[in-house]
Formats: sequence, structure tokens, C-alpha cells
Amino acid sequence: MISFDDKLQPLLGKKTADALETGLGLTTVGDLLRHYPRRYDERGQLTDIRSLEIDEHVTVQAEVRKCTKRRMKARHGHMTEAVITDGTSELHLVFFGKVAFVAEQELLPGTRALFAGKVGRYRQNLQLVHPAFEILTPESDGSEFLQAFLPVYPASQHINTWNIANCVKQLLEIWDGVPEDPLPLAFREEHGLIGLEEALRAIHRPESWAQISVAQQRLKWDEALAVQLALAQRRKASTARPAPSCARRSGGILDAFDARLPFKLTAGQVEVGEQIAADLEATVPMNRLLQGEVGSGKTMVALRAMLQAVDAGRQSAMLAPTEVLAAQHARSLQEMLGDLAQAGQLGGADVATRVTLLTGSMNTAQRRQALLDIVTGEAGIVVGTHAIIQDKVEFHSLGLVVVDEQHRFGVEQRDALRARGSVENPHVLVMTATPIPRTVAMTVYGDLEVSALRELPGGRSPIKTSVVPVREKPAWLDRAFARVREEVAAGHQAYFVCPRIGDEEPAKSDDEDKRPALSVIDVANMLAQGPLRGLRVEILHGRMPPDEKDAVMRAFAANQVQVLVATTVIEVGVNVPNATVMAIMDADRFGVSQLHQLRGRVGRGSAPGLCLLVTEMPEMTATMERLRAVESTLDGFELAQLDLELRREGDILGAAQSGRRSALKMLSLLRDEDIIAEARLAAQHVVDEDPDLEKHPGLAGMVATLLTEERADFLEKT
Repeated sequence: MISFDDKLQPLLGKKTADALETGLGLTTVGDLLRHYPRRYDERGQLTDIRSLEIDEHVTVQAEVRKCTKRRMKARHGHMTEAVITDGTSELHLVFFGKVAFVAEQELLPGTRALFAGKVGRYRQNLQLVHPAFEILTPESDGSEFLQAFLPVYPASQHINTWNIANCVKQLLEIWDGVPEDPLPLAFREEHGLIGLEEALRAIHRPESWAQISVAQQRLKWDEALAVQLALAQRRKASTARPAPSCARRSGGILDAFDARLPFKLTAGQVEVGEQIAADLEATVPMNRLLQGEVGSGKTMVALRAMLQAVDAGRQSAMLAPTEVLAAQHARSLQEMLGDLAQAGQLGGADVATRVTLLTGSMNTAQRRQALLDIVTGEAGIVVGTHAIIQDKVEFHSLGLVVVDEQHRFGVEQRDALRARGSVENPHVLVMTATPIPRTVAMTVYGDLEVSALRELPGGRSPIKTSVVPVREKPAWLDRAFARVREEVAAGHQAYFVCPRIGDEEPAKSDDEDKRPALSVIDVANMLAQGPLRGLRVEILHGRMPPDEKDAVMRAFAANQVQVLVATTVIEVGVNVPNATVMAIMDADRFGVSQLHQLRGRVGRGSAPGLCLLVTEMPEMTATMERLRAVESTLDGFELAQLDLELRREGDILGAAQSGRRSALKMLSLLRDEDIIAEARLAAQHVVDEDPDLEKHPGLAGMVATLLTEERADFLEKT
């Protein structure tokens, strides 16, 4: 009997199995059966060429418009060039060697065929270099496609879609099916779902669109339920040990801090603050995500929560993703607290505590003192990078953990920090300035309760965003430089942000016309020697020694540096109210949410902010539409939804960076909100009654099958 765990090689042969493993990471029967078609083409239906993306491995069904052979100029031999069309758009093909001769003979004008290859660009034309192709005739729409619906699979340079379809066809002919459906019959009937075997056969060999829809519904439920069961188990496990009750204390440091505030908290800060205060008083560990707009006052909310923990005789730890941000947070907290952060010092307040910074780059004496402050409890608030979660760091009595910019930390790192408590789990508050669509909150952050700050505090200045289209209007770039000079002349400062540092080899592109991304080093030199000559220009990037980075940030904060040219190391947490203008170079190479985060570094003082999105992209392109969307709104929640629509699902879940495939092959965070919400409720109900899924072996197996290797990557959203 053939099972999901059986290897493909004995069934399909070594050459084919190697191609599936090398190109797609598919090694077992289950891997291949859960490698679903990305779309279906009906016989004779041409592919929409306009929807193709650069660097994507694609399969298109199109008609040959013309095909010509010519001698190559740069080297010996001939090449064949063809143009295929879907009736509205064109795609160029290039063949070399022996295949060039075959292509010239077979790709006659009017011929319809399947073409598979990697999308590139040459001289502004979309192009496939040396694509595999399969001629479609009225008698046989491809030798492997004997059905009305042609499944088009995610493919690679090692194996194309029609070979994958043939492998699936062979496998389904000898597959015995599943011995037992992981979803109980009563559950399937309750939610109107078909059996797993029926769904898998239908998804690969459908006879109608209705059959495809029903199969997809079942397979989406498998993925949604597996994810939500894993998350529900995480929520259950996080409450296994009690948390220290951090009740508010009248007359403590929190009351003293609130009494000194020179402004009124926003309604959102008050509401979220009360939620967190109630969580801290309980003995069930808080696991809360605080999301909010750039500048919405998350740090203020976090500080008040940390002070509540201090009042209860506990310590708080604040974890930042970079040393630059950790140092910035430590300085900001000390400035906000004033003499309330000077415990044991001359002039310190009666109810004061101490803010201690701990980073990996500290010298021995600094580190020894910081560790001593932490273990004795002298430090009520500890700020640092991942150095905080190392085993050598011992807390006196850790009550609250605050993780800044949750998307930069994995679940395991957060768990390690939470485990700093000996017999109790500290409360955990994670924060992000990247607004999160509801479906992402229910999946990527599904082990957390979610609070949101949407209102900006009074005193924040407006930020105007403008696209600078260098290709169409080159004079606008000169005006941008002049605008920076005007701001500096008025006593303000400026950021320039670049996609790369400049001391590394630029990434190669298949597009010969596309130059390497602008770098910090090159742009800084260009500015200092050209349009911003005479101003003090400094650079900042992640590979600089920590003491150099800190020195640059201190100089910039003190207005000793007028222009800071940096990578996205300044994306979060950096707070220099005097900086009023930011130019993001090659803005088209950044994501929507990242652009929104970056521009939040200006407009933080009394003067209005200006963000310039500099790009060479032409108008009427999808990329330019993205930049125009950022230009048109400051609503991060609206942009987050747009970002979800524009980005691939795997990227949302961290699969692109992990190097592994996403665990979600069918479920869409954009379109399947209802399924995700239903699955969340169902999973919570199951786990409440059966935390380890001992009574539900099928569900336990489904979780293990879908989320074994990918589980950590998926949940981490690294």
C-alpha cells in the first residue's frame, strides 16, 4: 500500500525524483500530492501575459506570432527568436544551439503551444530564454494533458509543469488513497467538506470548475485548521505556568510618571493601557500584540506597563532587533523618566528605578556592571538585543517582557526570553509599527491577543509624500536636493535611504538594462561632493562596528550631522524630531509597508515632514502604482491591506527568507478570511478539550504533516 510517507524514487524513477527534489523539494508521495496546481487553463485558453512577474518560473499557453533564425554577433552559431501572444500582449522567446533549429521548424506562426521558463526582461520586453515547449494540436492538447482542464503547476528550471502533471497522473493511478480521513466525519458534515482522497484526486484531475472549488475548500480547511491547531496549542502551552500578578500600586512610580506627563494620553493609549493593566494583574500570562501606526505612541504604552511591573516589585525587559535601536530605546526611556530613572543616584526620585542597557558589544566592565544590576534587581527596566536571552543573563524577578518590532523576532527567541522566569512565565507584550491585516493577525500572530493604536498623539506634524519620477522628470531630482538644502538652512536635518551598503557585490539581474541598486557609500560620496557639498554627511548601516553606529546616531541626534545616508537600519525606533525630510533612493525596491515605516522617521517634531520617493520606474507600471498608493495615503492599515494584495503569500509567511516552501499552498490570507476565522474557533474548541490531540490522532497527524519542517518558519515570520 502506498502511503504519504513513501519516497518518490521507487515509484517514478531516479531521474524524475531527483528533478522533483532538486527543483521543488518534493521527496515523498505526500509532497507531490500536496503540490497543487497554481491555476487551470481550459483547452484553447491563452494565458494573460500581462500578469507575468519578473524572475518567476511560469508556464504559458500562447500563440506564435512570428519566429526567425539569425546568426549571433558575439559568438559562433545561430539563435532563434520568436514572439508569442495572448491576443493583447506579447512575450519574446530566445533559443540557442540545437534547440534553436527545432524551434524554427516547429514554432510556425499560428501554432499554439505551452511554454515554460523563467521570466526576464531584455530591452523593455518580457522574455523567456531557452524555454521548454509543448505543441498543442486539436488531436492532443499536450501528450500529458488529456483532460479539458490543464493543471499548471509551480515549476522550476529542473522540471516543467507538464512533466509534473505526468508524474501526478502516474502516481494517482497506483495510489491506494488515505486509510482514514484526518477530519472526523461529523466535522466534515458540519462544515460541508468532502473527503481528503476525493479532494486530492479532484484538485489534480478535475472535470469541472465546481469540482475544483469543492476540492479547494476542503484542502484550504486542512491548512487553516492545521495552523490554528498549532497556534491554539501554543496559546495553551503559554499559560501552563502562572505569571506573576503585577497589580497597580497607588503612589508608585507609575502614578509619579503619569502626574508629570506634559500632555494628555490619546483615547487609544488609555484604552489599550487598561487592557494591558488588567492582563498584568492576572496570573494567566499575558501574550498580547500591540500594533499601531508609526508615531502612535506604542513606546509610551509599553513604558507605563513596565512601570506597573516595577511597582509590583518585578523587572521588565525590552528587546530590540538592533543595537542602534536598543541604545535609542534606553536613551528615550531615561529621558522620558528623568529622575525616576536615577535610583541610587544623587537627585534621584524616591520611587525611582534604573534603566540598564545590555548589548553584545559592551566591554567587559560595562557588561559586568549591567549583569550585576540585572541579577540584584537594581535595574527595574532592562533594554537590549538578543544578548538579553543568553543563558548567562539572570534576572532577579522578571515580570514583563516587551518585544519591539515583533516581525524581526522568531517565536523561539520570544519563548527563550519568556523562559527567563524560573517558576513563572513573565507577561509578554510584543509591538509592531507595521499594521497587520486581520487574516495575518489570525495566522502569523495567531498565538497572541491583538490590540491596535490608530490615533496619533497631538503635536505630531503632517508628513507629505511625493514621488520623484527621475525618468520622466529628471529636473525634479535637482529640486529634491535643493529642498534638502532648504530644510538644513532652516536648522533641520535629512535622511537619505538606500537599498544596499555598497561594500558588497551588487545582485546580478537578468535585465541587462537594469543597473545595480544605489548604495549608501556611493550616494553619500555623490551628495558630499555634489549637490550637498559643504554639509556634514555621514553614513549608517548594519555592518558598522556598534560604537561607530552609536557615535553617528548621537551626532545626528545632536544636529552635528545634517544629512544621514543609511540603509533600513533606521526603519524602526529611531527618533530625531529635528529631522524633517527623507529621500528614499530607488524607492521601487522597497515594499509598501517598509516605505510607510521609513517615512515615519520624519515629522516627529513641530515642523512638517517631507518624504521623497525617488525612482526611475516609468509611469503606468504596477510598481509605480504601488509608489503612488504610498504617496496618496498616510493610513498604514490601508497600506497593509494593499501590501497583502501585492505580495506573494509565501513572502507574507516568511517562506522566501527561510528558503523553504510555505506551509500554506492553498489557503489565501487575502481571500479566505472566513475559513481562517472558522478554523480558529474550531481549533480552540478542540484544544480546550484535548490539548495534546490524543483523542484526535488524525488531526495530530495533519498538523505534523503540514507543519513539521515549516512550522517554526511559518510561526516566526522571520
